[in-house]
Amino acid sequence: MLIKAVVIVMLLLIFASLFSALVFLFKDKRGGQRTAQALTWRIGLSLTLFLLLMAGFHFGVIPPGGLHLLR
Repeated sequence: MLIKAVVIVMLLLIFASLFSALVFLFKDKRGGQRTAQALTWRIGLSLTLFLLLMAGFHFGVIPPGGLHLLR
């Protein structure tokens, strides 16, 4: 159950970063530096989520059939 919460929180952070980049793209007049920084955060969060999922699968936290088998 903890892994599901971690995945959901990470996805929410990724979407928040993506939305903030969109807002900075339209409202920021400083050359897009904050937009690039927000997109960099999104890439970092996405890679972290991917690595956590791969590590969870490797160490047996996530079973081969998926998380729905943990009920």
